[in-house]
Amino acid sequence: MMEKSCSLLVHFDKGTPAIANEIKEALEGNDVLAKIDAMKKAVSLLLNGETLPQLFITIIRYVLPSEDHTIQRLLLLYLEIIDKKDASGKLLPEMILICQNLRNNLQHPNEYIRGVTLRFLCRLHETEIIEPLIPSVLQNLEHRHPFIRRNAIFAVMSIYKLPQGDQLLVDAPEMIEKALSTEHDQSAKRNAFLMLFTCAQERAINYLFSHVDKISEWGEQLQMVVLELIRKVCRTDKGEKKGKYITIIISLLNSPSSAVVYECAGTLVSLSSAPTAIKAAANTYGQLLLSQSDNNVKLIVLDRLQELKSSHREIMVDLVMDVLRALSSPNLDIRRKTLDIILDLITARNVNEIVQMLKKEVVKTQSGELEKNGEYRQMLIQAIHSCAIKFPEVASTVVHLLMDFLGDSNIASASDVVIFVREIIETNPKLRVSIVTRLLDTFYQIRAARVCVGALWITGEYCLSLSEVESGIATIKQCLGELPFFSVTEEVSAPSVIHGSLSSGNLRSLLLTGDFFLAAVVACTLTKLVLRLEEVQSSKVEVNKAVTQALLVMVSMLQLGQSSVLPHPIDSDSYDRILLCIRLLSNTGDDIRKIWLQSCRQSFVKMLSEKQLRETEELKAKAQVSHAQPDDLIDFYHLKSRKLELEDEVQDDLKRATGEFINDGNDTNKLNRIIQLTGFSDPVYAEAYVTVHHYDIVLDVTVINRTKVTLQNLCLELATMGDLKLVERPQNYALAPESSKQIKANIKVSSTETGVIFGNIVYETSNVFERTVVVLNDIHIDIMDYISPAFCSDNAFRTMWAEFEWENKVISRILLS
Repeated sequence: MMEKSCSLLVHFDKGTPAIANEIKEALEGNDVLAKIDAMKKAVSLLLNGETLPQLFITIIRYVLPSEDHTIQRLLLLYLEIIDKKDASGKLLPEMILICQNLRNNLQHPNEYIRGVTLRFLCRLHETEIIEPLIPSVLQNLEHRHPFIRRNAIFAVMSIYKLPQGDQLLVDAPEMIEKALSTEHDQSAKRNAFLMLFTCAQERAINYLFSHVDKISEWGEQLQMVVLELIRKVCRTDKGEKKGKYITIIISLLNSPSSAVVYECAGTLVSLSSAPTAIKAAANTYGQLLLSQSDNNVKLIVLDRLQELKSSHREIMVDLVMDVLRALSSPNLDIRRKTLDIILDLITARNVNEIVQMLKKEVVKTQSGELEKNGEYRQMLIQAIHSCAIKFPEVASTVVHLLMDFLGDSNIASASDVVIFVREIIETNPKLRVSIVTRLLDTFYQIRAARVCVGALWITGEYCLSLSEVESGIATIKQCLGELPFFSVTEEVSAPSVIHGSLSSGNLRSLLLTGDFFLAAVVACTLTKLVLRLEEVQSSKVEVNKAVTQALLVMVSMLQLGQSSVLPHPIDSDSYDRILLCIRLLSNTGDDIRKIWLQSCRQSFVKMLSEKQLRETEELKAKAQVSHAQPDDLIDFYHLKSRKLELEDEVQDDLKRATGEFINDGNDTNKLNRIIQLTGFSDPVYAEAYVTVHHYDIVLDVTVINRTKVTLQNLCLELATMGDLKLVERPQNYALAPESSKQIKANIKVSSTETGVIFGNIVYETSNVFERTVVVLNDIHIDIMDYISPAFCSDNAFRTMWAEFEWENKVISRILLS
């Protein structure tokens, strides 16, 4: 862990460390470029934990007098990061040497030198160095150049905020308020107002109310600070002025700055729950959603709308069509998030408008101009499906349009359509005839086996009349083509795979690829249709003819599966299923007929009812207000001070960052995370508590000195194997006799592979000149430690299974094992 704060981060290649003597020689030379390179190396080494005390005098002698701007900037960075105090907390005597140089810089004729020096003073905390420089800092408040004035204001604010700053600059607020009233530069005005806001809040409030009519003319940066002030004041002051602040916010909603408008909307939502304020904020977010071209901005605005939807759904319902316009963006993430918001805002009043809009978007996806039209079409189909389930009356307006996409090249999209049709035909009996007719007309267009399976099941279950049953049988026969599927001479002399053509039918083409699960579904569908034909057809001749043709199809499929023209034979499950259908058609009993013609439909109805019940329970669970458990702490917001409120927010943020909000289970599970790293007989005992949070691994290592001597330069050296990476450089510690030390190590996980952490504890003692090494036990990090279960729908799982080829990977892993 880093033991001190750092305001500067610089990339440093640890593989090529610079030697202090080389840096010293370059600094003593006259080559400016070499000096710049040497200063960069020195700063990088200091930031990475090295101590270079021998360079300070060299830098004072050879770098301090340089007039080069880059060198002066690097010098200030160097002075910022070096230790300026000794172990007792007193200022090092040599630090006095830099005071005169800083004073000269504050009076330098070059504006850049003055500005960067004033900026440097903002990060300086030693009053012994700052106090002699205060007169020069104050002179720069009236400098002609705005760059210097704005940095001088920041320097005054930083000095005033020091522990004894109000004694060093007693009248700082008065001076800054005076500068604010005469300042014309927008950035300098912003800095001055920020100083008053931070150090003298009442003065900032008085200035704000005395210039209310001019706030709309202020610059973007100053308006942002005004909004920050309003948020802070309104959280602590619940008095009469809150209405005035909200009036100021509403006036800033007309600002030409998108950033200001966005902050105004967020401030309104946080300060008021009045319908007018919430509606104004929602309208603002809607305008930003349409006016901004940056996709990241659109996603952030959609997040804010999602939050508004959760807390103010009634207001958001009126703005649903404005939000829906975000579908014009070609970005799929924006479209997905927009549809998620819209689906929760659907009511009986706006469902028709929403569905019409979604239908137009579906038609647009047929143009084929964009690469991911198929994925977008799948999202739209799922959205329309949700609308039709919630409001069945709209199903008739969309179902026939969507059935045109049963033959879509995007298999996932076509699968969603067939699932939608299957559910609508059961829940909307009035649409059954038209859906069956349309399905049989478009069946030949289907090219995916998964979609054919769904369409065949619908055909077998919902073709009820004589004409529908006959049309269903004829459609299947047409899609299978002429029988048999291969000739005997082909099998005997030159067996080869026979590819179906468009003219021979889609079912034939799929069967000739070896899809025998589809063959079993074809057999079951023909069986259901023939059994139903026996009930609706009075002519026994026609029934026997249909039975004969169905048996011929089934036998031909079995012959195909047992032949050598395909690369693999029929599987036993599909073979048994087809054979069962043949036996059933040869000898049908009443019980079997009831199972095939009634029980299947009843199971499907039960599945739909369970799905609807599960969704209802999930909605109730989301809406249910969580109750406090016995002995839980109850916070009364209005009785809390602002300080406690801020502390709670900070604690919550820290808990989220460290994963403490995640339930770790009982104490036994926590003990299982402790790993012993050394033996009980080793001079140093160590054990690690492993915390895994997403892709961050934290090792909290407890090191105990079991000897009677002090261990010096004790270091926990860790290394990793696999896709693990240490984040921090190890530190050296001194460990007193029989004392302990907590050492933390952060490790990043970059993949889902298993990794290993290994290392040593190295230390020195005063009695032994050589370093002692204690080898640690290995820590194995398994993938199961940093993944968590999540819900995935059946369709999404099938899509990912096909996309990521999990089946092939699973098979290959089984073969390897």
